[in-house]
Amino acid sequence: MVERVLANAIVDELELPSVSGLRQYRVEVWGMEPHDYSRTYTIVGKSDTLAAQEGLRLFVEEIETLLSKKG
Repeated sequence: MVERVLANAIVDELELPSVSGLRQYRVEVWGMEPHDYSRTYTIVGKSDTLAAQEGLRLFVEEIETLLSKKG
């Protein structure tokens, strides 16, 4: 059974849009117990929503890797 990972994210814009329309974001993600870790990612994307989604995806991937090494 796959263990569910619950997490929150805060996004800060680091740069104004480039010519391509992409922005750089700082995404801070923290998980809820028992995955109460925090990570910060720098993500380039079209919007803060997409950056948050990518940050959460990366966090879940990282937690799943940690869990697979424990088990």
